[in-house]
Amino acid sequence: MTLKLGVPSKGRLMEKTFDWFAARGVTMRRTGSDREYAAEVEGADLDLVLLSAGEIPRELQAGRIHLGVTGSDLVRERIPAWEAVVKAMQPMGFGYADLIIAVPAFWVDVNTLEDLDAAAADFRRSHGHRLRIATKYHRLVREFLRDAGVADYQLVDSQGATEGTVKNLTAEAVADITSTGETLRANHLKLLSDGLIHRSQAVLFKSRVADWNDVERAALEQLSGRLQ
Repeated sequence: MTLKLGVPSKGRLMEKTFDWFAARGVTMRRTGSDREYAAEVEGADLDLVLLSAGEIPRELQAGRIHLGVTGSDLVRERIPAWEAVVKAMQPMGFGYADLIIAVPAFWVDVNTLEDLDAAAADFRRSHGHRLRIATKYHRLVREFLRDAGVADYQLVDSQGATEGTVKNLTAEAVADITSTGETLRANHLKLLSDGLIHRSQAVLFKSRVADWNDVERAALEQLSGRLQ
């Protein structure tokens, strides 16, 4: 078998990934039309597998790929006990985004997680149901709020336009990825001062559960030498 590397299949993440490897002597390019998920590699014994960034954690966890480039937020969210399943080989220095908790800007008395806990308790007493936080990062948000001692909330699933859920009255707060904060501000939301859940970037991960034979280990050693 050949060492299988999963990389994002389109957009800036794919371009940045290709540039990152090219700077280290490994050239990658798509082949065929934009609808064909095919690519070739020069400079390393690799078989490229083009996937969405969200699919790569699943394929690493299943052991169907040996290596994968994806956001650290996605690995932590989608793989339980992720450190036993994958190894973070190298941060890649792009794809930066922060997973944060934000509340309406007019909540002038809510600036910290402690304030949020108090507001959630007041909300439940006043409305008879728990304060809703819209997110697609259920595992990370739940663990973060549990460790912070925040109670009386419920997570509602949002797979897109999360920042608009407060305006649309489907949630009272949000937990989402942001790079600049502009979308949050445009939707009249503010970050909690201690509401940073995870600082994400693109990372090269190695699957601990994939089948590794001598040929693949040798290919990884050769590749690792190029990436130093």
